[in-house]
Amino acid sequence: MYERILVVCTGNICRSPVAEFLLRDALIKAGRKPEVRSAGVGALVNHPADPTAIEMMQERGLDLGPHRAQQASVALCRWAELVLVMEGHHRDALGDIDPTVRGKTFLLGHWQKQEVPDPYKRSRAVWDESVKLIDEGVAAWLKRL
Repeated sequence: MYERILVVCTGNICRSPVAEFLLRDALIKAGRKPEVRSAGVGALVNHPADPTAIEMMQERGLDLGPHRAQQASVALCRWAELVLVMEGHHRDALGDIDPTVRGKTFLLGHWQKQEVPDPYKRSRAVWDESVKLIDEGVAAWLKRL
């Protein structure tokens, strides 16, 4: 049973904060007390979540307002019991940051054999598709956590 989960994307302002908040919310609703954090392999450090991400999560009753982007680090990688990434190159980048992370790093869409494309500065339709894939990944992992 994983209690410390790190979710990683590129800038830590779009996909990973959305996945962090959705995964935490789902685990809490399932009666768990998880620690879920997010980071980026090329984080826009201290930036808030993208306005579209904030808006989409507000529509679900989740407040991304307090989120601030942070860089993936050795300390975060070692803190996590499970690391979920959006794309395969994120796994590779994390392996460069901390080689010990490789055995516990998986795609969020692992069970669907699906990466989550980056919606940054893209249309709402692209955002909708990315969030749909994040929802599917969260649901699939929730059954296994």
